Amino acid sequence: MIFPILTELFLGQSRTIGRPYYDFFLRIFGLPLLLLMGIGPLIAWRRASVRSLLKTLRWPIAAALIAGGALIAVGAGSSRPGLIAYTFCAFVLATIVVELVRGTRATGSLVQLVARNRRRYGGYVVHAAIVLLAIGIAGSSAYQTNREQKLAIGQSMTVAGHTVTYDGLEHGRSGVANETRAVLTLSGRENGTIRSGVNNYFTGDTSREVGIHTDWLRAEDTYVIFDQQQGKYVYFKVLIKPLVNLIWLAGFVFLAGSLVALWPDAREQRRLVARLALARG
Repeated sequence: MIFPILTELFLGQSRTIGRPYYDFFLRIFGLPLLLLMGIGPLIAWRRASVRSLLKTLRWPIAAALIAGGALIAVGAGSSRPGLIAYTFCAFVLATIVVELVRGTRATGSLVQLVARNRRRYGGYVVHAAIVLLAIGIAGSSAYQTNREQKLAIGQSMTVAGHTVTYDGLEHGRSGVANETRAVLTLSGRENGTIRSGVNNYFTGDTSREVGIHTDWLRAEDTYVIFDQQQGKYVYFKVLIKPLVNLIWLAGFVFLAGSLVALWPDAREQRRLVARLALARG
C-alpha cells in the first residue's frame, strides 16, 4: 500500500503493485514464517537438542502429513502453494494442541493453565488466529473458481456447484446516480438472490456494484460482477471464494488472544511491587 507513495516520493513517478508481487512474498516469506511460528514456541531456550525437538514435534509432523494426504485425496493438490499452506497450518495447530495438552496435564485444568501464564497462552490464541488467516487467504486465492459468461433473461450458468440464473433488470434512481441492477437467483449448494449492477453518476463517473452472497456454513462468498450489457445479453463474471470468511473470524480470535495476553495479572503486579520495594530499600 505504501509502495506507490514511496516511488512517487523518491522516483517522481507512481508505480502500482499487483497480485504477482503479493503472491511472491507470500510464498517466499509467508509460508516459511508460518512454519517457524509452530516450531519456535517448542524450542527450549539454550536447552534444545535435535533429538528432543524431534520428539516434541513428532505429533505435529504426523498431523501435517495426515492432513496433506487427506487434502490430496479430496483433490486439493491442484494448487501446490495452497496444499503447502494447509499442511503448514495443520502443523501449527497441532503444536498448539500439544502445548495445551502438556500444560493441562501438569496443572490439571486448562483454565488454571491459562490463568498462570496468560501471556504465553494468549500468544497461542493469537497464533491460532494467524492460522485461520492463512487458511482463509489460501482458500480464497489458491482454490477460488471464476467464470465469465453472457446470459439472456432466463438463462443460467454453473460455477463450482452453484447455478446462477439471470432473472432480469431493475432500474432505479438515487440522489447521485441512475442505478441498474441485474437480479440473479442462486441455487444448488446455496440458495438466494443476488443483485449486481452499475451506477451511472450524474457527474459522469460510473461504478460497478458487486453482488455478494455469503454461505456462513462453508465460510464461502459468491461474487457476481455485472460486466457489460449488449442488447438482450449481459456479461457476468462469477467468483466463488471458499473459506474467505475465516479471514474475518481470524480478526476476532486475534482480539480475544490479545485480551488474554494483556489482561492484568494480580500476581505479577504483586511481584512487581515487591521488586520495586526491594530496589528502593
